[in-house]
Amino acid sequence: MAFYQFTCRQYIDASLEEVWDFIATPSNLNRITPQSMGFEILTSDLPSQMYEGMIIHYRVRPLPFYTTEWVTEITHIKHGDYFVDEQRVGPYKMWHHQHRLQPSGSGVEMFDIVSYQLPMGLLGRLGNYLVVTNRLKQIFDYRKKAIDEYFVRNNRLCS
Repeated sequence: MAFYQFTCRQYIDASLEEVWDFIATPSNLNRITPQSMGFEILTSDLPSQMYEGMIIHYRVRPLPFYTTEWVTEITHIKHGDYFVDEQRVGPYKMWHHQHRLQPSGSGVEMFDIVSYQLPMGLLGRLGNYLVVTNRLKQIFDYRKKAIDEYFVRNNRLCS
């Protein structure tokens, strides 16, 4: 059974509290997910901030012409430091995503560590090589750009 990790690092020119408030707000997931993912939060009455044990239900289109539902649970949170979401139902056999923040200079470094397994054995391995790794890179590249634009826009408004 193959086990994969995808990592991403981003410097954000904002305070730790500003970055935490942004990433810990579930409704901001729409803002940082590419439209090509067909991302839709199905959970009604989202709270303003994530909490440990929170379940979020989505509809996603990870591949063209393939839409699925995805359920994640926020399993660990340390305010201003990290949170972890884990898939409970969805396209992966296993999904564990750590979001970590660390002060850096006048801003914050955000680290993402996604550990995952795919279903379907050898076919899943081939799918990871041909599609999944590149798709994750596209999604996180989009997210980096969206987060940078959000904080640049907000910093301009505050100047």
